Amino acid sequence: MKSPLIFLSAGEASGDHYGAELITALRAVLPEARFTGLGGTAMEAAGQDRVIRAEDVAVMGITEILRHIPTILRSYKTLVESIKRQRPDVAVLIDFPDVNFRLAKHLKRMGVPVIWFVSPQLWAWKRKRLRWVQQRVAKMLTIFPFEQPFYANRGVQAEFVGHPLAEQPLPTVSREAYATRYALNPHKQWVALLPGSRGGEIDANLPGLVHAAMLLGDAYEYLIPVAPTVSHDRRDQMRSRARSGSFHFVEDARAALMHSRAAVVASGTATVQAAVIGTPFVVVYRVSNLTFRMAKALVKYPPEIPAEVDEHGNLPIAMVNLIARRRVVPELLQDQFTGANVAAALKPLLADTPQREEQIEALAEVRRRLLSPTNRTAIESLRDAVLEALS
Repeated sequence: MKSPLIFLSAGEASGDHYGAELITALRAVLPEARFTGLGGTAMEAAGQDRVIRAEDVAVMGITEILRHIPTILRSYKTLVESIKRQRPDVAVLIDFPDVNFRLAKHLKRMGVPVIWFVSPQLWAWKRKRLRWVQQRVAKMLTIFPFEQPFYANRGVQAEFVGHPLAEQPLPTVSREAYATRYALNPHKQWVALLPGSRGGEIDANLPGLVHAAMLLGDAYEYLIPVAPTVSHDRRDQMRSRARSGSFHFVEDARAALMHSRAAVVASGTATVQAAVIGTPFVVVYRVSNLTFRMAKALVKYPPEIPAEVDEHGNLPIAMVNLIARRRVVPELLQDQFTGANVAAALKPLLADTPQREEQIEALAEVRRRLLSPTNRTAIESLRDAVLEALS
């Protein structure tokens, strides 16, 4: 095939990054290939002729979605029309399930093979959507090891390709250079506090983390990574909540985790970052009581994920605990997420204790499980799946 047309759809920052890496990898072996679809600025810079900009449709929260419904519907219609008009040779859908499942329906109808990268968490909830994967997706490439048997046992061709975060080398910045950059005391132990990157997460989590730090005292310095997407107004609010000289706002979360003695991490992708870096940590999670009750009622794990409820009736939610198939990091959820409980859970991880050593060993095993079982990276496996579909 001299000049294949490859449709890609990614609507979030991580997907945009993966999509750009895939385009670069494919252009190295298919210099005549053309790329179209939905993507961010990184995918455009790599060579995608964007039909729709990801920044125009990637909105979060009910109120934001309602306000943007006309734009989202127009964008979706434009994407479908472009698929029918251009008839791509293969499609790669990256996460972003609310849009990509619907695009997969139209792609399947036109005989376009669909490859999905980064599985939606159907194994936790919205299990009814599994039939859409079975009907519309030619191959599912998963980044968590338990996802491959989950799909394979349900008739979906799936391959575990490793987690891209597990492939990254450790940050190269030294502790001394990091201390100089952020005016940190190199003679003190540091504790990383990761409240999340979205406004609602920060509002829900930061006060409890600051309270825990105040209870632990100024024997430590506390690093609070701030994502580039956090607005200046939100940053000012964060600084007003953490006014003590012991708190330092930093930019590089991975370096903060690497140089910290321990961490507190809001449930999400950052827990995988902490696990692969190997920093002992505590997981926290807080949402509205209604949302928590609904999630508790809806989330059910399949046999491929052996998990038991704790004394509060909660299933584990931290990805590191699901991968390890046991609770290796403490989880403080909802009412259990208090400053006092966080401080108490951190203390054995800050000292030279058996708990600290056991968690470090368990995190190293989790990182090994997240690595690809082949000698290829996740993006190389995705590239090869595209080439196989084209052939």
